[in-house]
Amino acid sequence: MSKPTVVNNPEASRYEISVDGVLAGFVDYVDEGEVLVMPHTEVFDGFEGQGLAAILVTGALDDVRANHRVVRPDCPYIARFLGKNPAYQNLVA
Repeated sequence: MSKPTVVNNPEASRYEISVDGVLAGFVDYVDEGEVLVMPHTEVFDGFEGQGLAAILVTGALDDVRANHRVVRPDCPYIARFLGKNPAYQNLVA
């Protein structure tokens, strides 16, 4: 497996993770200006158990930080991730 890549796909309102060029999962968001509401994270069957959700959320939150925005983590996975990763807690709206 090559290094997974995380990209923002604003046309689909989601961050996507790909492995070897194959879409492996996504984080949906609703753009409310300064705040991105993140209601759902999904890693597709066949890609589960590889730590991709954490890589995906890390990539998404790094992009949010780089763009001087904050998130509302409505997704339970993202809320748990933020609770376990203090370095990202300042991104919560």
